[in-house]
Amino acid sequence: MGSQLSANYRPSEAEAFMNPKQVEYFRRKLLKWRDEILQESNQTLQHLQEDSVQEPDLADRASTESERALELRTRDRQRKLIGKIDAALRRIEDGTYGFCEETGEPISLRRLEARPIATLSIEAQERHERRERTYRDE
Repeated sequence: MGSQLSANYRPSEAEAFMNPKQVEYFRRKLLKWRDEILQESNQTLQHLQEDSVQEPDLADRASTESERALELRTRDRQRKLIGKIDAALRRIEDGTYGFCEETGEPISLRRLEARPIATLSIEAQERHERRERTYRDE
């Protein structure tokens, strides 16, 4: 199946939703994104190990520690993102990818293109965010 997908293929609204080509397209997109994050993560680890030298100047040391903390927060967010990518890949395997978890309706291709880990349609996401704001404001 994978070999049938051309390099310039883009999902289209004219096709049947989540046909084999679209499924393969999003599977590849998610795997590529996951690989990029893992490569960045490995580079960060190497960078942190190489830069483990203590700075004699307090200002330099504080700056280095601040940069490290920022890198680690970024990597933690990316670690959580990998979990969401893995969950999307599992949804591809079980046939639920591309469908809203709340309504069961298809998630638009434009939304999936922009956010391939989306689990809610735009409408369901907006309702979810309104509910969150309501609870937060109370």
